[in-house]
Amino acid sequence: MNSMEEMLSLEVKKEIADRYFGFRKMIEDDSREYTEHIHQAYRQLENEVGFDLVRLYILLHRESLIHDFYRITGFRDPVFLDPHLLQSANVRRRLFKGQQIRGFTRHARFIHLFFDIYQRLQKGLEAYNATMNRLVREGQAIAEEIELFYRKNDLSSMMGFLRRLDSGGNAGPMGGELAPFRDTLLEEKMRIQAPNTAETLLPAFPPLPPLKTCKGQLTDLLDRAYSMQEQPEVQHYGR
Repeated sequence: MNSMEEMLSLEVKKEIADRYFGFRKMIEDDSREYTEHIHQAYRQLENEVGFDLVRLYILLHRESLIHDFYRITGFRDPVFLDPHLLQSANVRRRLFKGQQIRGFTRHARFIHLFFDIYQRLQKGLEAYNATMNRLVREGQAIAEEIELFYRKNDLSSMMGFLRRLDSGGNAGPMGGELAPFRDTLLEEKMRIQAPNTAETLLPAFPPLPPLKTCKGQLTDLLDRAYSMQEQPEVQHYGR
C-alpha cells in the first residue's frame, strides 16, 4: 500500500471510528442517566410510599387486619410489609414524630390519623406510578436507539471492511480463516447491552381507591384495630 492509499485508509478508519464511538457514547450516556433515574425512583418510592405504608401497618398493628385492608382496597404490597416493624416501638416513634394529629378523643385521633396518611399515600402512589410510566418509556427509547444503532452500524461488515483496508485485499489463507473468529469475539465484546427495564428493577404498586368509596369499611376495620390495641398511644404519634 503506497503512502496515498495509507492516508486514505487512515481517513476512512477515523471517520468510521468517530461515527461509531460517537453514537455509542450517546447511548451509554443515556443508559447511565436512565440508571440514575431508576435510583431516584427507588428513593421516591421509599419516601413517598414506603414510610406511609408502614405507618398504616403500625396503626392496624396485626397482619390479619393488614390483609383485611388489602381485601377492602385491592392493594398489594410486595416490599414493605415486615412483621418486625409492627412490633418496634423505636420505629413507631421515629415514623410518627411530627405527624399532625386531629380530633378531641383518642379514638377520633386514631381514625383521623389513618385517613390523613391514607390520602397522602394516594398522592405518593400516583406520583410514583407516573415516574414508573416515564421510566418505562425512557427504557424503551434506549432499546430503540440501540436497535437503530446496530441497523446503521453492522459490526461484522464494518470489521470486514476495515480488515480488507489493512490487507489491501490480499489476506493470506490463515488470516482469512482466523479473521471471522476474531471478528466474532470482538463484536461480542463491543456489543451494547440494553439496560434492564424499569418493570424488572422496581416494584409495581396498584393505586389506592378514593377514600369515599371504601371509608365505611375502613372505619369498621379501624374500630377493630383500635379495640384490639388496648388504647393505642396516638397522643404520642404527633409529638
